[in-house]
Amino acid sequence: MGRSLLSQFLNLSNACPRFTSCSISTKSQRAFPVIHRNYLPVAGGVSSHKCYCSVSAPEPTVSEGSSSSIKKRIVSGVQPTGSIHLGNYLGAIKNWVSLQDKYETLFFIVDLHAITLPYDVQQLSKATRDTAALYLACGVDTSKASVFVQSHVRAHVELMWLLSSATPIGWLNRMIQFKEKSRKAGDDNVGVALLTYPVLMASDILLYQSDLVPVGEDQKQHLELTRELAERVNHLYGGRKWKKLGGRGGSIFKVPEPLIPPAGARVMSLTDGLSKMSKSAPSDQSRINLLDSKDAIANKIKRCKTDSFPGLEFDNADRPECNNLLSVYQIITNKTKEEVALECRDMNWGTFKPILTDALIDHLHPIQKRYEEIMSDTGYLDQVLAEGASKAADIADVTLSNVYQAMGFLKR
Repeated sequence: MGRSLLSQFLNLSNACPRFTSCSISTKSQRAFPVIHRNYLPVAGGVSSHKCYCSVSAPEPTVSEGSSSSIKKRIVSGVQPTGSIHLGNYLGAIKNWVSLQDKYETLFFIVDLHAITLPYDVQQLSKATRDTAALYLACGVDTSKASVFVQSHVRAHVELMWLLSSATPIGWLNRMIQFKEKSRKAGDDNVGVALLTYPVLMASDILLYQSDLVPVGEDQKQHLELTRELAERVNHLYGGRKWKKLGGRGGSIFKVPEPLIPPAGARVMSLTDGLSKMSKSAPSDQSRINLLDSKDAIANKIKRCKTDSFPGLEFDNADRPECNNLLSVYQIITNKTKEEVALECRDMNWGTFKPILTDALIDHLHPIQKRYEEIMSDTGYLDQVLAEGASKAADIADVTLSNVYQAMGFLKR
């Protein structure tokens, strides 16, 4: 995907898959092709028991509010291309902090998606580490959420290939983002990955039997493809067909539902209130990066596009920039929409811009300070990513084994 939010795309299911009708062994063998890993153990220990048959992950049957309820699972991520900006933060990462208290959460850096368009090979590894550090600096708590790098769990790529065999090419040709980006880049500069990355996105989601997917408005089409693909694979290979092959039968994949944040889900460009804030925009003036200096933030807000209408207001279609800036102010100050509307209705831009600037600087300063602390301790960050990948792979390998079995592959 050419944009940040993986945001935008990954989800979740129940806490841990339940084993049914299977023999348990402490050996490291598996019944179906899986990934061999050399990751650090998950904090608290990871069971070494391996299942030689199918695994079920039933939906929770108790309410979310119950203390004994099984948490639903959410998986999401952001690309390590360019700098993490305010749109990534308010549209995805900030929401993760609240989601990790309510759900089982896995957040990863989608480095495989970052290579769908030409990229800086020398910077990919550094950008991946920077993005992971920013996740933690923004408040992602590793005692509540797993943080890992997408390419460190090879099941993502394996499942993508299996799903590709069941994906009609017509489904991919209708993807709007592919049409837009291929038109801009030109056919000679567009790789097959730009066309097929929605299948990788589906793999990212379905691999973890996700219940919910945090998505931005521009990613809803990709989630629909994921849902359709899950239903298609369930129909082609699940149910009695799978049971005849020794599996548990029923659905192979859980069909995820979208989770769209009520506010801040779509932060717009500072230079065009009708375009989403984006890493790929040619002008850095169009975005506030999380690591921007105080002077850079002040300069960008001072020069951002506004209008000549009197007062400030939300939801006026003729004033997209005004709505965007007020929405940003509302989110970073934790005020209600009504409070901001009342506070700012009689202001002019000369009064509001310094207030917004100060609010942004105050909000981002603790994040920038924590980021520097994390980056100074590379051993800590490496451990976090290794433990997160190990936990994620334990879940992913179960799904992958089931898919191999349901599609008729020979056991290893």
